[in-house]
Amino acid sequence: MLFSHISDTHLGLVQYGSEEREQDVYDVFNQSIDTSIKDHVNFVIFAGDIFHVPNPNGTAIIQMANGLKRLKQNNIDSFFILGEHDISRIRTTPIPYVYHNLEFSKYIGQGKPIEYKGILLAGFDKIRKAEIPQFEEKFSSLDYNVKNHSGHKILVLHQGITEFNKFAGELQSTDLPANFSYYAMGHLHDKDIKNFSHLNGPVAYPGSLELTTSEGIKEAKKGFFEVDISGKDAEPNWIEMDARPQISFNTEFQDLSKTIDEISEKIVTDGKKPIVEVKIQGENIETDQIQAQIARLNSLVLRCFWKISTKQISDSSVFLDKPNVIDDEMYRLSVNALGSEQSAKFAIRELLPILASGEIKEASQIVYENFTKFKKENKK
Repeated sequence: MLFSHISDTHLGLVQYGSEEREQDVYDVFNQSIDTSIKDHVNFVIFAGDIFHVPNPNGTAIIQMANGLKRLKQNNIDSFFILGEHDISRIRTTPIPYVYHNLEFSKYIGQGKPIEYKGILLAGFDKIRKAEIPQFEEKFSSLDYNVKNHSGHKILVLHQGITEFNKFAGELQSTDLPANFSYYAMGHLHDKDIKNFSHLNGPVAYPGSLELTTSEGIKEAKKGFFEVDISGKDAEPNWIEMDARPQISFNTEFQDLSKTIDEISEKIVTDGKKPIVEVKIQGENIETDQIQAQIARLNSLVLRCFWKISTKQISDSSVFLDKPNVIDDEMYRLSVNALGSEQSAKFAIRELLPILASGEIKEASQIVYENFTKFKKENKK
């Protein structure tokens, strides 16, 4: 038996205000559906952050519906949970519930195991940091309930695990129920997989299907897992998507012309135009000259960004100790600025993603909730 494990599709993301980038997100999503159909998977798991915002545009809603419809037409069932991008702070029904109600897909985010063709499936929607203690008992109860099931058991979560990313970690691997043969994870955007001696199966992050705003511009492979559970152990195989290339270059100002020549030679013209970033260091930098050189790339790229970094900045830890994702560095700098890990987590992990999506009402709601919580804690 084979299933697809897809996460962080972020349908509806319009990066740089670009219609092409919005379409890129839809393209790789449809690639994942096409590949799953071609490879005759038995079912598909969507591990959260289906949409980029809780109130996605109509195109994003239809793209997901069409993908689920094509799976159903090929007798492939699907299951999903919600990530933080799918859940509104304002009390309203999450959009993905529509697919459950129409029987296009099945929602499994409440932690209740269901049996499907001899497999047990269970999932939890995104658990906020403050709520994690109350889930210890739920994890323990779930572990007990699935323990005696003889077939494969799959747990679907949209959480950061500390052993994968200490900055984005919300749980430790030891917090997870132990009796599952595969942990289908979402939330972290880089592909990664680890086995732990205290867990019965691998913990796997397929990563996002496309580079998103928080990841910056970099050369990165994107895709999803197809997992073979025909035997005793779950065996994930990662499938790479054909995503738009993104490349970042470092150069000295005096070598800029040569660097632009090298970039031009590196760009393949028979595919999607790449997104390029050029980081320029040096002294006595003239922006007019930079713009003239960058203009040489205009016909070859979708977007070309450039920025100047002085020697003092480039010698700082921002460049010498670059984290895997920009959010990690933002978090570190926020801790230094605010003097509090709790405040930094609220600002970077909860408030910033909502503000970046333009959800002002959502942001106001989360600020109000946090202020109310702060007042209660300080009355004690």
